[in-house]
Amino acid sequence: VLVGTSTADDAAAYRLENGQAIIQTVDFITPIVDDPFEFGRIAAANSLSDVYAMGGRPLFALNIVCFPTKQVPLEVLGEILRGGVDAAREAGIEIVGGHSVEDTEPKYGLIVTGIAPADAVITNAGAQVGDALFLTKPLGSGILTTAMKKGRMSDATASEVVRVMRTLNRSAAEALAGLRVHALTDITGFGLLGHLLEMMHGSRTAARVYLPSVPLLPEVLELAEAKVYPGGASRNRNRTEPHVQWSASIGEAHRVALNDPQTSGGLLIAVAAEDADELARRLEQAGTLAAARIGEVIDGDQATIVIEAGSV
Repeated sequence: VLVGTSTADDAAAYRLENGQAIIQTVDFITPIVDDPFEFGRIAAANSLSDVYAMGGRPLFALNIVCFPTKQVPLEVLGEILRGGVDAAREAGIEIVGGHSVEDTEPKYGLIVTGIAPADAVITNAGAQVGDALFLTKPLGSGILTTAMKKGRMSDATASEVVRVMRTLNRSAAEALAGLRVHALTDITGFGLLGHLLEMMHGSRTAARVYLPSVPLLPEVLELAEAKVYPGGASRNRNRTEPHVQWSASIGEAHRVALNDPQTSGGLLIAVAAEDADELARRLEQAGTLAAARIGEVIDGDQATIVIEAGSV
């Protein structure tokens, strides 16, 4: 076993005799959008991301389904599964089976098997002092999907957050080839600060984040100011707050946004500073939704995050 439960990583990794490693993950979620096809697509993208976040390439997947067949038409399930297939085929893989159970609420996701050279598996625990930190998607999906359920956001922003969540992290992961990437994870339920904190804890380092460089989706700050955000943001903040040093001028809305739980969020990358410009160029060339250099790994109290109000 190369990667198991000793770190807070996105997937397990197992070394094979041929120098390769199998990467495996399971993830499923409840509906966060009303459209069943888009829900399936987002859930599958969310599951696939765990393999990309280990430096791997997906090979195949299995469905995992919970569905209330007595309350919801099976045509809805068909659309959910069609969305999953759409994401899987974009990733270059097939869904080859799965398992379903009766439940009171729909849930959907994938068990994904991937592969990587054993010496190229990237964990979230190898960040080094001086590394540049990059983020490949804007934040705010938790706040915006909460607002969507309350009818508190524009149609344009609703479309944009769905586009962000349904987008695979494939192009961002492929951009890392040959670069000195020391730590890697994706931003999901613990929010940016929660996942960065896990990376710093595993790496025994600290981080500095420059707030103006952190990409946010439209309307996120306005909604956070209006106290429209999920309960997970408050729970995440309670967990991270003892380890975060905020610049005094940073307001409440930004503090919520950086703790906002994401679904199918972007990759958080710790890359050698010497490779930072090349990574930025590759991400921009690949058309990732963000190519944001948000900060750096610093020497300091372990598992501490310093948030600066100024730019890099």
